[in-house]
Amino acid sequence: MSKEAPASPLPLIIAGPILRKATATQLVLWFVTTERLDATFYLHRQGDDIPCYQAIIADEHQIQIGKNAWVVLAQFEGEFAVNTPLAYQLDTQQGLLTDLIPSLTFDNESMISIVINTKADYVLHGSCRNPHYPSKDSLVISDRKVAEQPILERPSLLMMSGDQIYADHVAGPTLDAIEQVIQLLGLPTETFEQSSIADTDALYQSPYHLYGRDKLLPTYIDTQTWLGKLLPDRVVPIFSSRECENHLISFSEFFAMYLLVWSPTLWEWVDRERFEKQNFTCGGIKIAPKWQQQWHEESHIMDDFVQGLPQVQRLFAHIPTYMIFDDHDVTDDYMLNRRWETAAFNNLFSRRIIGNALISYWLCQAWGNAPEKFEQPFLDDAKRYFAEPCNQTQDAFIARLNQFEQWHYTISTTPKMVVLDTRTRRWRSESNDNRPSGLMDWEAMIEFQQELLHEPAVIIVSAAPMFGVKFIETLQRMMTWIGQPLLVDAENWMAHPGSANTLLSIFTHTKTPTQFIILSGDVHYSFAYDITLRNHKGKFHIYQITCSGLKNEFPNRLLRFCDAMDRALYSPHSPLNWFTKRKKLLIEKRDPDIAGAHRLVNRSAIGELYLASDGTPKVIEILTAEGETIHFPVKK
Repeated sequence: MSKEAPASPLPLIIAGPILRKATATQLVLWFVTTERLDATFYLHRQGDDIPCYQAIIADEHQIQIGKNAWVVLAQFEGEFAVNTPLAYQLDTQQGLLTDLIPSLTFDNESMISIVINTKADYVLHGSCRNPHYPSKDSLVISDRKVAEQPILERPSLLMMSGDQIYADHVAGPTLDAIEQVIQLLGLPTETFEQSSIADTDALYQSPYHLYGRDKLLPTYIDTQTWLGKLLPDRVVPIFSSRECENHLISFSEFFAMYLLVWSPTLWEWVDRERFEKQNFTCGGIKIAPKWQQQWHEESHIMDDFVQGLPQVQRLFAHIPTYMIFDDHDVTDDYMLNRRWETAAFNNLFSRRIIGNALISYWLCQAWGNAPEKFEQPFLDDAKRYFAEPCNQTQDAFIARLNQFEQWHYTISTTPKMVVLDTRTRRWRSESNDNRPSGLMDWEAMIEFQQELLHEPAVIIVSAAPMFGVKFIETLQRMMTWIGQPLLVDAENWMAHPGSANTLLSIFTHTKTPTQFIILSGDVHYSFAYDITLRNHKGKFHIYQITCSGLKNEFPNRLLRFCDAMDRALYSPHSPLNWFTKRKKLLIEKRDPDIAGAHRLVNRSAIGELYLASDGTPKVIEILTAEGETIHFPVKK
């Protein structure tokens, strides 16, 4: 059953619009509304009062998920003008979109201006946007830059390559806001099995609700590792995040977090001082002083984050935005190895939490990436659950999501963009279930290769870098040897021999492109590599371009140490390279134009990639959250 939502004049649109897809034949917009959307979409050529296209938003593109919550994926088919200035407007049951949300438009605009680009010649990219990390939000500075650009000089698209939310690391003020949003929207309640809490009501009444959820999350008995054999009946958390005291649990919590990190609207309807007014009590018990102090620190950071959300909302409305998940969209170390999978999916409580993450991921991210992949009977299962939320319908939909193998997709730009799912189709170790799985299994790799055949150039989106920092990968391998891969997120493309060798074979295949660009994030620092075959004078070239995070950074001292060791031990001509799987490749590391001998840039930033007509990078740079542009020039 859904919670009874209090009667309140909530605004019609509480999230969006996000321009999810823009091609010559299809436009897709994502919204969340508080009632069924009765609206007509109008598309204009710039300067024309008469629309060149109009359509009513169809009922089949709307799903009610709570008493006051509808997800709308408005899909419009036609023949749209490309590479030319356009603008769109929505006439809703409560008025024009730009009247309802005036902050959506740039100066001197009456509608939302867009361009349907056929070329991916200017791409924004980034990942890892942690709302309460103490840096500014790179999406805000990107919006400011776009606002000043002539429309035809704006980015072709924005690629968000993972960790759009941090489900396993949530600030206390955000979690309290999430609970209030659930009540405002009348989002579904749910019951739990194999859990110390019976349902969501018990969760919110628990003294562990805030800053104590690590005590509620599921565990298992370790009988396989050397430590487990040394200490019989050793209890191990299934969710391995070291900061999971506010880990999201219910579907409604996951969904509400998306609304709060993408739109400013609902922040205006929550009481952000409620927990302090309640004297920091949770389940009738006052939380510890250290958590009270953390609450205050997080509140100050969240104030700045919320202040920037109108600009984030505006950026999403103007620039086609594509997404793919990584681990924190679900939980840290999601699908890291076979042992983790076995523990997680054999426990009904952890299976439910993972499933809730996937439901919200589908609604908020995946559905808009490729709507054609989610038709009947997929939509029937989704609508059946939301029409009658109960264990049976919820578990049935989660089962479908866990079996789904089409999260990957392509974008039909020039060059073609191939976006990889590196989470759910893992190549599991056959020799040791504690070793990290390959990021894609054999079948997924073959499908990936088919997307590349006969393409002159291609942009690959991989959440984790395909060619990472070798010294850091060596440390991850050492931790795997001693049986502790979870401590260092020991997953990278080279960790599994099968997937690593298959990947390298794909790159060197005679019928795959000679120009590869790989866009990655995940690691919380930025770098750029130029990669060629050793002793090969042909045109084969790989560009590994990594930007991370949008609002996150790596521990600075540790990164400086790893950067220095990598320069010392794994220079392009170091003999140690011959002991790696990448020994046939010559990897040249670009030096960013910053002070000091650092190749790894540890700044919250968004990546900016400009391509030449042949698909090679013309400019590789990052725009930091503070507004500084850092270039990665070609080595001389």
